[in-house]
Order: sequence, then structure tokens, then C-alpha cells
Amino acid sequence: MSRLHAVLERSWYRASLISLILLPLSGVYGITIALRAAAYRYGLMKQMDLGVPVIVIGNLTVGGTGKTPLTIELVNRLREKGFSPGVVSRGYKAKANTGSTLVTCDLDAGIVGDEPLLIHKEAQCPVVIGRNRPSACSQLIDLHNVDVILSDDGLQHLSLGRDLEVVIVDGKRIFGNRLLLPAGPLRESTRRLESVDFVVRHGGVAQPREYTMRSYLQYAVNLETGERRELGSFSGREVDAIAGIAHPTEFFERLNELGIGTIEHKFSDHHSYSQSDVAHLIDKTTLMTAKDAVKIDTYAGKDWWSVPQMVDLNAPFLDDLVKKLGAIN
Repeated sequence: MSRLHAVLERSWYRASLISLILLPLSGVYGITIALRAAAYRYGLMKQMDLGVPVIVIGNLTVGGTGKTPLTIELVNRLREKGFSPGVVSRGYKAKANTGSTLVTCDLDAGIVGDEPLLIHKEAQCPVVIGRNRPSACSQLIDLHNVDVILSDDGLQHLSLGRDLEVVIVDGKRIFGNRLLLPAGPLRESTRRLESVDFVVRHGGVAQPREYTMRSYLQYAVNLETGERRELGSFSGREVDAIAGIAHPTEFFERLNELGIGTIEHKFSDHHSYSQSDVAHLIDKTTLMTAKDAVKIDTYAGKDWWSVPQMVDLNAPFLDDLVKKLGAIN
């Protein structure tokens, strides 16, 4: 995260003169997205209908709300219900230069993006990245015989036709100062929630019409051997901990709640690691988020551990989503 972005983000979640100064730019941004949405609504710009159901998982705010863990969980749950899901993603910071790229385990996160690679490894499903979402979806359908597509992020990518929209709300930060970018964190107005199919609150107390999602840490996986170990085995110790995510402090706090002392190593979201970033930890017990692990595994020490974020969804959400999905088919 650049220093300017960090200053902006702090201003979004408290009273700030910066936000007041930026209000005119937010007005311009708001008019732009309203005109774009109207162009799609009245057929001046076309959405592509792909012939299979598309579920868009997104948010209204900038920053992490839990889209990727939810996507992984939904892939697993849909597979249990007999579906053959696939995932499309932009692949933020991906260096792949083709129109769309199939994510495989042997590709570097720098090529395809950390989140798409994590989804592919954790959910074991086909994942295609590309700026052109409809083209990426077509590749999934043509080559991998999927019968439902999940778009990790993409609520605002209106060229991609969609059958269901799921919006995740950060139960702790909510919508900040409720202003549009750049004066606030909103990509679009909160009125957008009235038109989506599902609103899922990640933490906090659900409001009317909302479903709930809880995330937690349970186990760690050794980056070198694949050994799986309960996090309780690290309690009562002080370990090094790496987090390069939108809100790294939350990772450290959750480890602390489990009785694990941490020496914190914070990096910006989607940080591209070099060996020099982590070389001093090579002989130390080190825990890290699963999102970081897919970028660091080539540098891994013998006692380095990936800690995946687990997701607990309330039953009504899953039942209602599958019911709506069945009605589409």
C-alpha cells in the first residue's frame, strides 16, 4: 500500500478534512458510475449471457471483506451439492499477458495473482484469470465443462452477465464514512444493496435481510512437508507472524486470542515478496496467512506454516442460494 493510499484509507473511517476536500471528485465519480450503469440497463452497452449460471461475489468498499475465503467455501459446498463450479478473477497484479489464463499450481503467484492461485489450491477447481471476464468465463465453459461460475470480485464489472449477486459487508468497518471514492471507501452507493440477491455480513450483528459469515483460524500447514497441525500446538509460545493482507492486524489478533504470542511482520496487501523480505526468518517458527504462503513457499524454512482462514456460513444462506441456483437451471 502506498503512503498516499494509507493516508486516504485512514480518512475514510473517521472524521477528516481530507474527505471533505475530495467530495467534488466523489461527485464526479458518482455521476460516472451512474451513467455507466444506465448504459447497461438500457442496452447501450451489452452484458454477455454465457448460458450457465454466474454468481458474482463482491463488495461495495475498497479493501478486503472476505470475498476469497467465501468463494473457496462456496466452491466446496456447491461441489457437495453435485455442481461442477469454476472461478473467474481479474488476478490483481497478475503479470500474465494473454487474454485469459488458466491457473495451475506450477504457476507463480506473480504471474496469475495471489488470490486466484490460493483459490485453485484450496478449492481444487478450475480458475481462469483475465481482465475480460466474459472471455475468461467462456474458457471455463469450453474447456472445463463447468455448470456454474463464481466471479471472485466483479460486482462492478457489468459486462459480465450474472444470475446471482452476493455482497459481503465488513461487520466491523461497515461502510466507513459512507462516501464514494476518493472521499470515502465506497465503490458505489449503499443503495446498491437493495438490488442484490444476498447480503452477507462478515462479523458483527446481521441486519434485516442479511445473512451471517464468521471466519476463524483452526490449523496450520507446514510449507515444506504439508504436515497439518492444530494451532493450539503453538499456544504458549512466541512465534514470528507474517501478514500481507488488507487488514494484517486482525491476523495477529486472532493468533493472540489463541494464546500465541507474535512478533509481527506487516506487509502491504498483495505484496510481492523477495527472498530478502523473509531471509531473516529462515530458521524461526513462522506463521503466515494462506494468501502470503502461496507467494513465499519457494523461500520457506523448515518451520514455516500457512494458516488458512476458515469460514462458517449460516445454513439459511447456503440453502437459499442453492434454491435460487436450482431455479435458474
